[in-house]
Amino acid sequence: MHRHQVTLLAGTLGLALLATVPAVVPASYAGGAPARTATHRHHPAPSHFTRGRVDNRWFPLKPGTKYVYRGSEDGDRTKDVVIATYRTHVVDGVTCRVVFDRVWTNGRLSERTHDWYAETRRGTVWYFGERTATIDRHGHVKSREGSFTSGVNGAQAGVFMTRHPRPGPSYYQEFYPGHAEDIFTVIDRSARVSVPLLRSSRAVLTRETTPLEPGVVDHKYYVRDVGTVREVTVKGGNESLKLVAITHRPRT
Repeated sequence: MHRHQVTLLAGTLGLALLATVPAVVPASYAGGAPARTATHRHHPAPSHFTRGRVDNRWFPLKPGTKYVYRGSEDGDRTKDVVIATYRTHVVDGVTCRVVFDRVWTNGRLSERTHDWYAETRRGTVWYFGERTATIDRHGHVKSREGSFTSGVNGAQAGVFMTRHPRPGPSYYQEFYPGHAEDIFTVIDRSARVSVPLLRSSRAVLTRETTPLEPGVVDHKYYVRDVGTVREVTVKGGNESLKLVAITHRPRT
């Protein structure tokens, strides 16, 4: 950790990895051109994936690990709790790690999501979909917009994180036209970031956009052996989250 100039201010987490970047081909997009050309292709065959293990050093999902983020959105206080569960789920023939993500707004549960991630044997993390629900103040589901499953109704998995992220290429993280079309681009491999849990001078900084919200730009910071540590909307919104805690619960 020290050779990457990362200083933990509270707690420690050691996570391992094996990885490489798969070949990709340019994709056409019929729904309106994104800010820059993005790369997309169908995910590799199931035999190219691990059976639920995700240990990419920039996005590790060690089962039993809980990440807690705090921040704000449009003046409201938010808390985001992300848990890499011990469960797996087969999507489009691939065994994926299930991640449970819940968001509280001003102390009230406002969103819950199950995400499905899988990693190739060469180390690229793919995002295979999500089952999401927006919750009203009475605890009822008011929307499931944004949900998608790779291989269903034309939806396809996207590249979430490569083994060696580098500035330049843009990738679809998800591809369900009209519903889920996030695109990310690495813009810095030596970004400085400081959050309550840690600080680093060698973070990976990504730019995220979507044709569905052309005026919005988000930045995300990833620290090696930790994962996502900060998210901030830099254009078209006022949202920010910072990592405040990491804990791990062994399987019982």
